[in-house]
Order: sequence, then C-alpha cells, then structure tokens
Amino acid sequence: MQRILSRAARRCTNSSAAFKSPLANVASGVHSEDAPTCSNEYDNFTWKNSLVRSVQADIVNALRRGDRQRASMILSNFQNTDWELTKDDFSHILEYCAEAPDPLFVMETLELMEEKTIGMSKGIYRYVIRALSRGGYFKEALHWLTLLGEKESTHATLPFFNIFLNSCGSSANLKAAECCLETMENYFLGKSEITYCELLKIAVLQENLPAVYDIWKDCTRYYSPSIIMQRKFVRALTTFGDLQSAYHILQHMVAIAAQSSDHLRLSSKRRYQSPRLDIPVLALSESEDLKLLPDCNLQPSQGKLATGENSADVQPELFEEKTQSFEIVELKADVLSEGNNLADKVGLENGSVLDTLRIVGSAVRRILRWSFNDLMHACVQFNNCQLAEQLFLEMQKLRLRPSKFTYDGFVKTVIASKGVAYAVKVIEVMERKGIKPYNDTLAALSEGFSKDLQLDLAEDFLERISEIRPKHIRAVNALLSGCEIMNEPERAVRILAKMKHVNMKATLRTYELLFSLFGNINVPYEDGNVLSHVEVSKRISIIEMDMLNNEIQHSFVSMKNLIRAFGAEGMIEEMLRYLNVAENILWDINPYQKSDLYSVVLHALVQAKESHKAIMIFKIMRSCGLPTNISIYTTMIECCKWLPCFKSASALLSLMLQDGFHPTVVTYTSLLKVALTKDDFEGALDLLDTCKTEGIEPDIKMFNAVLSHAYYKGQIHVIEYIVECIHREKIQPDPSTLWYTFCVYEEHELYNTAIEALQVLSMRMISEDVSIRGDKITAFEDLILSEEPDAELRITRTFEAGEEFLATALLNLRWCAIMGATLSWSPEESLWARRLASSHDDNRRPLISPSEVPQSWGRKSYF
Repeated sequence: MQRILSRAARRCTNSSAAFKSPLANVASGVHSEDAPTCSNEYDNFTWKNSLVRSVQADIVNALRRGDRQRASMILSNFQNTDWELTKDDFSHILEYCAEAPDPLFVMETLELMEEKTIGMSKGIYRYVIRALSRGGYFKEALHWLTLLGEKESTHATLPFFNIFLNSCGSSANLKAAECCLETMENYFLGKSEITYCELLKIAVLQENLPAVYDIWKDCTRYYSPSIIMQRKFVRALTTFGDLQSAYHILQHMVAIAAQSSDHLRLSSKRRYQSPRLDIPVLALSESEDLKLLPDCNLQPSQGKLATGENSADVQPELFEEKTQSFEIVELKADVLSEGNNLADKVGLENGSVLDTLRIVGSAVRRILRWSFNDLMHACVQFNNCQLAEQLFLEMQKLRLRPSKFTYDGFVKTVIASKGVAYAVKVIEVMERKGIKPYNDTLAALSEGFSKDLQLDLAEDFLERISEIRPKHIRAVNALLSGCEIMNEPERAVRILAKMKHVNMKATLRTYELLFSLFGNINVPYEDGNVLSHVEVSKRISIIEMDMLNNEIQHSFVSMKNLIRAFGAEGMIEEMLRYLNVAENILWDINPYQKSDLYSVVLHALVQAKESHKAIMIFKIMRSCGLPTNISIYTTMIECCKWLPCFKSASALLSLMLQDGFHPTVVTYTSLLKVALTKDDFEGALDLLDTCKTEGIEPDIKMFNAVLSHAYYKGQIHVIEYIVECIHREKIQPDPSTLWYTFCVYEEHELYNTAIEALQVLSMRMISEDVSIRGDKITAFEDLILSEEPDAELRITRTFEAGEEFLATALLNLRWCAIMGATLSWSPEESLWARRLASSHDDNRRPLISPSEVPQSWGRKSYF
C-alpha cells in the first residue's frame, strides 16, 4: 500500500506547480474542481480512498479528544466535495460512535448521508442501532429497526433486535423492550438463544420472577438451550432466591455435559460460546407472549418461592416443591421437563455420567463449576446450609475440584449455620490441599469470631488478610463492636492504627462505634472529673473532625452514642446542647427515635441527681406528644428518690397505667428505692408483697436494694428476713447479697455468724439444687482444700469464662476453710439457716422502731 501511494504521488506531481492534496481541500472547504487531479483514474481512486480514511480518522480523533466542534466542521466539509461518497466512507466514524456511544454525532452523520443519497448496508444499520440504543435514544433506534425490518428477511434482522434488547437490559428500560417485542411480533420474528439471554437480563433487572419463568417456559418449548444459556438461568434464579429451581436446572446442565461431546469456543471478547448454530425459533401464532410487565412480584426467601395472592394466577404449577429434601432422587421439576427437548434427569451417581464428565472439555467443566459456585453463594445469602453441603459433595462426586470461590461460599454458609469453629476446620482442609483462602473468606471468619466475642482469633484472622480493601470494613467494624462489648479500648486502638496504615476509610458504623468506645473515660462505677471532661471533649472533637473530613453526617445511632457518652461522664451541659443539635440536624427521625434520645438524656440526668432538669425534659416530652415507654417511666420513678417524694412516684405510676403500660419488676424496684429513701422498710416490704401478688417474680436486684439500705442502717433483722425470702423464692444470691449479709454481722462483731452466713450463701450461690452440687463435690473440694500456693489463681482461671459467681463462691468457701470453719455441703443443716427458716415460718416481719417510719412523703406531687 505504501508503494502504491508513492507511485501515485509521483505520477500526479506537476513540475510547474506543487500538487495540493485533496485532504487539504476537504479540510479547508475548497471545491474539488479547483484542485488538480491525477491523470490516471485508478490512482485518483486510490488517493480518494486513502484520504477519506484519513478524514475519518481525523473526525474520530477529534471526538476522542472531546472536540466535537472540529469533528462537526470536518464532517460538514464533505458537502463541499464532488466525490462520489459511499457508505464505506462513514463506516469508521459510525463504528466509533457505536462503541462510545455517541448517538448525536450518529444522527448528524446520518443527516449528511441522507443529503448525499448514500445507501445503507446491514453493517451501517448495526452501528446506528447500537449507538442510538446504547445512548438512550430508543425511539430513534426502534425507527431504524422498523425500516430494516421492512427491507431484510426475518433471519437477517433478528441480530439487530438483539442489539436493541441488550441496550434495554443495560438501561433497565422495560417500556422500550416491550415495544421491541411488539415490533418483532408484527414482523413474525422468532427468538434465538441470544434473544432469550437479553430478555432474561431484563427480567432480572426488573426483579420480575414470573417473567423468568415465562422466558424459561417459552425457551424450552421449541428450543434446546445450551449449557451456557442454562447457566444464565441458574444465575437469574439464584438472584431471586429460588434455589430449588436453580438446582433443577443445574441437574440438566450435568446431564447435557455428560451426553454432549461439544467443546466450547472463545469469542473475540474472551467469552465462551456454543459451537452449534444459533437457529432462531420460529414465531408461531399459538405461542404465548412473554410477560415482562411485573403484574405481581414474588419475594422468595430461604431458597423457596413465596406464595402470595396472585402467585397462582401468574404461575399455577411452576416449580411446585413437594419435598424439603434436596436429594436428587426426590427432586421434581415438572415445568423444567414439560414440553422441552432436554435430556431426562440423570442421577449424578451414575457411573457412565462420571466417566463422560472426566473426558469433557475443560471449558464445559469450568461452566459447571461456575454454576455450582453461583448456587453455593446464593446459599450464603439465604442461609441454606443443607443445599451448600449437598452441592459440595456432588462436586466431589463429579470430580469438579472446588476453587477458592467455592470454598468462600461454603465457609460463609457454614459460619451462619454451624458456627465459626466448623468453618475453621474447612479452612484447615483447604490449606492441607494447598489452597489459600480468599481475603474475603478470612474477613468472614474474623467477623464470625467477633460476633462470638473471641477477639483474639478475630484479630488474628484480620491480620492474615494480605491486602485489606474497603469492602473489609465490615469485619473491622465487627471487631470494634466486640471491643465495645468486652470493654477493650486498647485493642480498638490497634485496629484503628491498622486502618490508618492501610489507608482504609471509616464508615458511619465505624464512627458510631468510636463514640461508644472512646466517649467514656472512667469505668461505670467512677464519676467524671475536670480532667476526664477535658479528655472526653478532646476525643469527641477529633472523631467529629474526622467525620467532617470524610464528609460523613451524623446518624441517629452516632448522635445517640455521643449523647450517652456525655451523660456517662456527667457532662450535663454538653449533653443537653447536643440533644438540641440532634433535634435540628436529624429532622427525618421518627417520634420513637426522638423519644429514645430523650430516654438516654433522662437516664443521665437521674444518675447525675439532676432531678429538676429531668422533670423539665419529661414535661417537654409529654407536651410534644412524644411516645413514652416503661423504661422512661421507670427512670422518672427512680428520679423521685432524689426529691424525695413517694407521692410523685405514685403519680407517675398512675400515668404509666393510663398509657397502657403495666409495671415490671424494674418498676417495683424503683418504687422500692423511693420508699427506702425515707427509711420506710415497712413500705418496701409491702411493695415486695404487692409485686408477688401481681404475679411478678422479684429478682435478686430487687432484694439487694433492700439489703443495701438495711446494711447501711444496721438493720440485721431486715437482712435476715430478706435472705430467707430469697431462699424461699429459689433465687440464687449474687456477690452483693453475700457482701451485705457478711458485713452487717462483721460490723456488729458477730464473727462466727458472719462466717456461717457466708458459707451458707456461697453454697446457695453455687446452686440451689443439692443434687447438682453433689456431682461436683469432689472437684470443688480439691480446689477449696488445695494447699498449693496458686490455688486461688487456679480457681479464678478455671471459672473465668461466664462463671464468675461460681469462682467467687469457691474463693469464699476456701477463705472460710482457712478461718477454721468446717466445710459442709448441707447448708440447710446450719443453725443460722434453721433460725432464719423458723422465724419466717412464724410469719414474723422484722420489727421497725417508730422513729424509723417517715411521717410525711411530701406535700404535693411534681407530676
């Protein structure tokens, strides 16, 4: 070509004047008649073709640079030439516009072609339809489709309609797809495998499960879908959660792979294609129309089809599930096998199937593995461990080696159903086979251990991730949540340092957890001070500044955690200020969320003994009509102990009953605390009796409230009465019960009684059932009577995980033994226990001196 152009240039060279290139004439707008011409007609034609290609390249380059004005100017200069232009002179431009897409320049080019009366070829139609439809100009594209349908045969036209449907699926334009299908019916066009693929994509985008059933039914009536086509149906059904139907199709895929020796081929875009001809299905008048419009959307869950009012109207007998089992011999797929040419269902354990699958092409095996993986990962979303295990076993039977992606889906499924410990065993099997798990798999394991509060293992698996990406922030947040629950801010600091090292951006959930983790300085039983207040303000300011830098706004949860942090530190003014801020910026929260914020504030005010501010906030809530709940009323009843005013507490109880809330054991505990504020032990005991009369079982916290006040007042007889009540109610005492009882005797110098009471209550704290204690007497005695120097440390470590009370009881019994007390596993034989039981049987309440009974509860109610 280079030699031809050089020879043509030499022939056309004029010795008296330099030859002016026609390209320069076209670009500058000079008429071609004024330009010198070549003497040889062949050379002129060659020059014209090369120069037109150069002009097309200039237009495409201008479009790529975004210089549309120059591209339009060069294109318009075609009008000033007398060359006989053809459709090939615009093909390169239209091809680029189809890929870009650039529908506006396509229409500009078509206008010029119409002025030059240039005919259209099928290739030009392809570029035009693709550019217009992909650019969103569906009406114009459908117009060109109509023109093409009037000229060409149905077989030649169908690929162009497929291009249009592909664009409808990409943009989720259901209306345009319906118009296209109507046009196809008017021209009696059939449907090819590609047509069904595009229709399936549209149905998935529209979340229209009945349409997927219609497409499958229409596709399998007169057509035998390839293994690639069936894989697309598997993916579509798993998207909707219909795992049963997807599993049926997967069985047919295995049958096809076993009966066919065809090898898949790769397209120019590196996609697998079936080697057979894609012959369209004839358009028969009796075939049903596809229902793409979603008359009713089924919402399946847990791998089953949901049944609604109209489900029978849409699909009367589709995919009826007759069994809960996923065993192959029990599966039924009436619709899948009805009226189609697919192979009969073949058992996967058939030896011939296995032998055939061993020799099929690697591409077919890869397609099967992909479909198994699609179904496996759908089991994660719908928590179907039974099917996941079945799929995994069948892959082994079929000699389909599970990939990393397969293990990723299987591990995530078993984490939710069988626990993270079982999933770790799967990982160990992977590693023994030399398969390194995905980072996503390790992140899922870390998240599972975080939910189980095994933070060491969770952090270890998080460290094993080779490359932490933004999508792993969920595992990081789960670990931070575990740090919040276990009160381990030091570990949270390490996690934040790791996030900063890998440049991982925090999410809103991260900031919500940070306010809970670092908004409190002191432990719950310590009060804040000036230094802690300064530190809290500094930390919260840093967190909020980081939120601002990442353009993340406060949510209801983050603001609630922030307000709770200020309240826990006793920073009342800051807490009230942020409550006002929350009401201004969280304008879209519902009344219940707003009431939740007020509940947090009321609790903090009561804990800070700011009773009058709490009363003011409560009155604001009622004036604004915000909903209340039992927690709010209980908090305000407890607030009355700072007034102190039992009349106000009674008024709150009356309001609570009017709002339809029934008091709970926590409500009675708050009322009891108000009564004890005035040393009214008789009233407190009456409340205990009322609580039992109302059918509410008192808990150990309610009894401890009386014990606490009786201890500070030195009321031994009250403590003994309550201790026996606890025993009669078969409630296990806790360390606080033991503390108050032992200390009240010790302060009155009743040391032997104190040790005896401690021993009896420790026995009861281990268990109220004597037989349970008898099973472990030998083991307990070995720990209690051990003479080893680290015996106490052994007891603590043995029962540190959720059995703190048992460890406390054993340590108490060991101390009693050291003090010389005889270890007895029959606490009811104790003289102290017998005396308390005898006093209770005589129905004798503890005597309270008249000076201890309050004369008045206040003149008025605050509510």
